[in-house]
Amino acid sequence: MSAASITVHMENDIATLTLNRPGVLNAFDTAMIDDIRDALRALRDSGPRALLFTGAGRAFCVGADLNDPRLTDYGESPEEGSRAIMDRWITPLVLDLIKFPAPTVAAVNGVAAGGGIGLALAADIVIAARSARFYNVFVPRLGLVPDLGMTWRLTRALGPARARAVAMLGEPFDAETAAAWGLIWKACDDSALPAEAQALTRRLAAGPPLALSRTREAIEEAVGNSLVEQLAAEARHQAALNASEDAREGLAAFREKREPRFRGR
Repeated sequence: MSAASITVHMENDIATLTLNRPGVLNAFDTAMIDDIRDALRALRDSGPRALLFTGAGRAFCVGADLNDPRLTDYGESPEEGSRAIMDRWITPLVLDLIKFPAPTVAAVNGVAAGGGIGLALAADIVIAARSARFYNVFVPRLGLVPDLGMTWRLTRALGPARARAVAMLGEPFDAETAAAWGLIWKACDDSALPAEAQALTRRLAAGPPLALSRTREAIEEAVGNSLVEQLAAEARHQAALNASEDAREGLAAFREKREPRFRGR
């Protein structure tokens, strides 16, 4: 499966989606947004156990392609036009990524700037090459607020004080710093990134699909819940999982001292 701006490869229940506009550092235009969303819809039907996405060339993604008039032409009313663009292109892209039914991994292979950071942070787990750099250009360079859910992600990962500094100053930071701050999972040597990202995605693909999905949901719920509310949420998820074949398989494998074989049922 491929399109003009992306490639998609399926192998052993793992889908790899590669942003493929290296000539513009994988900046996303509306055609690429449509290609990504179409690919995600098709992948839902084919049912991969995990999704890995990365960039071709020397960049992961530098955000929106500001040469695409469909992302920058606001018409006679800039306020209404901007909102329409967000509602038509940006918000649906983020929602499709975060609601993808299988676990997702982003392998940041190079520069991530502006909305490219938001794309990476939409993944469940982010791994980055040590040479990767993160540039939050919205405020200092464009006079705009970070979007693609970045204000939400940055605040919860970094805390309000650091999130404000990262967003408002726009100072670049490297993958080691991103990992130390808890913004991404880990940094690794550039040459090791493809293999490490594949190994991580394979681990997720071999895991229990129902428990992985419920864990993602529970962690998102925890952001807004009190401890008492979260205990109730955990009990709800645990009850549903304990009624599954996967949970019975996990218990049987533990007792029999063997690796479990999870089937998502």
